[in-house]
Amino acid sequence: MRTANSTGIWLPIFAGLCASLVSIGLARFAYTPLIPSLIQAQWFSANDVVYLGAANLVGYLIGALLGRPMAHRLGNRNALRLMMLAVTGAFLACAYPLSVSWFFGWRLLSGIAGGAIMVLVAATVLPHVPAARRGLASGAIFLGIGLGIAGSGTIVPPLLSLGLQATWLGLGVLALLLTALSWFGWPADTAHPVAAHATSADEPTPPGVYLLFAQYAFMAAGLVPAMVFLVDYVARGLGAGAHIGAMVWVMYGLGAIVGPVTYGFLADQLGARTGIRLVLVVQAIALGLLAVSHSFLALALLAVILGSFPPGIVPLALARVHELVPSHHRQQIAWSRATVSFATFQALAGFAYSALFNASGGQHTLLFVIAAGAIVVALLLEQAMRWLPSTTETRCAAN
Repeated sequence: MRTANSTGIWLPIFAGLCASLVSIGLARFAYTPLIPSLIQAQWFSANDVVYLGAANLVGYLIGALLGRPMAHRLGNRNALRLMMLAVTGAFLACAYPLSVSWFFGWRLLSGIAGGAIMVLVAATVLPHVPAARRGLASGAIFLGIGLGIAGSGTIVPPLLSLGLQATWLGLGVLALLLTALSWFGWPADTAHPVAAHATSADEPTPPGVYLLFAQYAFMAAGLVPAMVFLVDYVARGLGAGAHIGAMVWVMYGLGAIVGPVTYGFLADQLGARTGIRLVLVVQAIALGLLAVSHSFLALALLAVILGSFPPGIVPLALARVHELVPSHHRQQIAWSRATVSFATFQALAGFAYSALFNASGGQHTLLFVIAAGAIVVALLLEQAMRWLPSTTETRCAAN
């Protein structure tokens, strides 16, 4: 397989980082600190704001389903460029709250773009990276998600001082700038002969791939409560106030920056399977401790650990797909399905946790305990690999 030289490797990786930053990091996570302002400025009611927030998650699932068909028609490079332009357009359109349906449609489109980019970006960039460096490279690509989480706490507040409309326009300009910077960084689409596709389609899917789909789904369910309710838990649940809540969110963002590269490094050094096992143990413990911790120091440390998980697990899961599936075409299919599994459970979990939170009278700790349980289930599923036919692991390791 062709790989770029050491200098040429980093330009596609930078393009991938820009794509994940725009489509997930900003399009999803910059919305969270905007919620109070949207309500206070009476752009929408509180119920509508929550409904509009869910539009991005629903769009993410749609985009995960449409990503590969779109790339088949347009090519990976053109599809990625188009999706980044779509997110940019959505930011600019959201500066004008013409109606709930108008806003919902653009938030939905930004989610679709995010899901499609998540399916396509690694498949576009990683074939041009040496195999020994792909874990670290995928971590660098998805570092954009972490930068967006951190940026949501640092870029949005200054923009809000200029007004809500100026904030959306500012995010649109930033997205346009990142789209322009990455425009010529995308590598040419890698050709894969049709005959090879037909041959690989006849090969059975390793059982470990289906277990990974299930694991990835429970990981999605496990990461939602901290991602959505952490600030509210600190500010209102513990009575620490909005300032301390914002400081804890900054620590969460710091973890999100460190997570992708760290987890990608683990995949390269320990193997993805061992890396996933280690990360799940740490995350389950962190969620359990979060439910009983009250000191700022403990909360800050746990926020860093928990923040590393949403963007960090992506390169680990992707590396696991590469361990289990030998051919590039089948890797693309498997990764697309894994992303759909993740997106489905993330959307369902978002609605389910919100309903449970309201029904329980705002019990944050209950959500964190359930999330820890979901991570434990994912860990137990990983242990099920021991009962799979040994030839599967042996054959994958040989590839």
